[in-house]
Amino acid sequence: QVQLVESGGGSVQAGGSLRLSCARSGYTSSGYCMAWFRQAPGKEREGVAAIYSGAGYTYYADSVKGRFTISQDNAKNALYLQMNSLKPEDTAMYYCAADFSCSGPPSRSSAFAYWGQGTQVTVSS
Repeated sequence: QVQLVESGGGSVQAGGSLRLSCARSGYTSSGYCMAWFRQAPGKEREGVAAIYSGAGYTYYADSVKGRFTISQDNAKNALYLQMNSLKPEDTAMYYCAADFSCSGPPSRSSAFAYWGQGTQVTVSS
């Protein structure tokens, strides 16, 4: 069974940085896609960044380009999201997601079958 566990969230002032981690377990396939999504209260879940291992492809939402970096460490079975120059509008619950088909657009939550429980990021002005 695929399991994803996020960590690294917290509270930070605007302009600060955080690094989110997602520990994955339960699968050894080399062909998979992983992503970070976020959801603020009263808003839809939105794709922040994604990495498609087989294609060597990464995706970033326009709102985070140049500030966030997605990466993975296969040896540690981990996915990361380095978030710099944080803004109050980045405040949300952040979720790690994974899928094996990698057939859907990386910005859509419906393209990912497996989800973590989320980690809260709060940015104050």
